Amino acid sequence: MKIVAGADHAGWELKDQLVAMLREQGHEVEDLGTTGAASVDYPDFAHKVAERIAGGAAERGLLVCGTGVGMAISANRHKNVRAVNPSDVFTAKMSRNHNDANVLCLGQRVVGAGLAREIVSAWIAAPFEAGRHAGRVAKIEC
Repeated sequence: MKIVAGADHAGWELKDQLVAMLREQGHEVEDLGTTGAASVDYPDFAHKVAERIAGGAAERGLLVCGTGVGMAISANRHKNVRAVNPSDVFTAKMSRNHNDANVLCLGQRVVGAGLAREIVSAWIAAPFEAGRHAGRVAKIEC
């Protein structure tokens, strides 16, 4: 699977760990940065990832900041992007099953690395169930 990833200064360490894990699992990951603790603006990275998802350059996106909230808000401004900010495995899985979420936003200050790996793995593996959910997802776009 083609995945595009990005983070700000509050999430780059976790992003780097998750990118490494995804690559070990055989996924193609494009890492858009950032790569250090120097202060940057989270919307810049959210928009870069969301543009690639909206344009079809990648199937899924991963964004990490301090809480994941700002990334999700920014990414969701883009057409055909459904960004979610779960802090548990069940919610991550259901966001795929029922909502066809295509961008996962995590908070490095909220979830530990072990839980983050579990969330990402469950989210990547979960299929969109379509069926009755497809019509609901279609209603999301305004």
